[in-house]
Amino acid sequence: MDKVEGIETDDAENSGTSATLATSRTGAYVPSLQVTKGQPAPIAVHGGLSYMSFDQDGDAGTAIALEDALTQIDLGEGRRVFDMIDKAPPGPIETEWGLGFKHYADCMDYIRQNNIEAPEGGLALPLPYTVYDQPTYSIVSSNALWGDPARAAEADLLRMEEKHTMRRSLYFPHVMRDARRIGEYYPGLSPTSPECMDRLGISLAYLDSKCQDFYDHAEVERVFYPEIEKLLLDYFPGATDALVFNHDVFDKDYTGDRTEDQDNKNPGVNAHYANIVHNDLNDNSGRVRCRELLTKNLRNFGRTQHYTEAEADDKMSRRFMSINLAKPMETVQQYPFVLCAWPSFADQAYINNYRIYDDRVGETTRFTHRPEHEWYWIPQQTPTEVSMLKCYDSVIDGSVSRYSFHTACIDPTAPKDAPCRKNVVVRAYVFF
Repeated sequence: MDKVEGIETDDAENSGTSATLATSRTGAYVPSLQVTKGQPAPIAVHGGLSYMSFDQDGDAGTAIALEDALTQIDLGEGRRVFDMIDKAPPGPIETEWGLGFKHYADCMDYIRQNNIEAPEGGLALPLPYTVYDQPTYSIVSSNALWGDPARAAEADLLRMEEKHTMRRSLYFPHVMRDARRIGEYYPGLSPTSPECMDRLGISLAYLDSKCQDFYDHAEVERVFYPEIEKLLLDYFPGATDALVFNHDVFDKDYTGDRTEDQDNKNPGVNAHYANIVHNDLNDNSGRVRCRELLTKNLRNFGRTQHYTEAEADDKMSRRFMSINLAKPMETVQQYPFVLCAWPSFADQAYINNYRIYDDRVGETTRFTHRPEHEWYWIPQQTPTEVSMLKCYDSVIDGSVSRYSFHTACIDPTAPKDAPCRKNVVVRAYVFF
């Protein structure tokens, strides 16, 4: 495990070009090392450098990332954590982050036995956190490695490691607050305001979409993307451009074709909810992803982008942020989407997870448990309610939230036959 030591940028209001842009020896875009004022350095490899630093003939560092993933497996620390959990006796497991539980039901029993109560509109329930405070790797399904007979042995190792990744987590008891009542916890702060997003990294919006079929990716891109872009421009004062670049559809009960087809901009239909506390971007990937969208139009499902390098530098020299927006297709009854407020983890280091493609290495993040994490949900979220969470903000001086983290969870109060959440999640950049 490496941490970035002694890295701090100027106390500027925005992340300017001189502070955030760099170029590797091969000419690849490499974001400079960056942490938020007051926040510890991330738990990362290579001192927190982006894998773009190790670009070889345009591979964006993917070859080195695969080597690192296999080296980590050889070291065996991840296996030791998995074995510890697997061999633990029934009941709570003492960790440095508090009492965790292997099973959801055991954690619920603990909540009931200790009379953990939630405020009005809230809910006490188990949430899944990693207990492996080391960087992790995942190789996406489209990576050529999976189909290469010469690398079958490596593929088997990586496949097993991926299975163990989710088994290195435990359930911890937490209280959900009703996000619609944020003004009760922060007097004067409306949950439907940009001020809420700046302060907490989460907020709500309303949209009566004209999209009729969210399973039709072409209609989603044609109708829903422009609706969301308009919502964002109206929502954030000073915003000059909003770009929705992809989406996912979640429906565990869907019986049609789920096939993903990136070439035809079809995300398919996801049967799996992300049951671990995480964020989709970090200080590196928030900028790398933006840059590759602007200059390469890479994996962009939305409006075609054709910025030059200089134009992208200029656009990214001002404030920009990445927002995820989740809209139900019907009122949510089970597997709600829950969000954590920035102030409760602003001084906590995140843990990098590296997602290895053939042409890029994405960086997502995970977090270890803290009892003081401030969680919100939207009970019975309706189709016109849009939950919004910040995945990245270029402002690093601590004056605004940098990101939120989130997870899916099981609502213990829902009927046993309650349908699982059906919603569409879009990802967007907002520029100022």
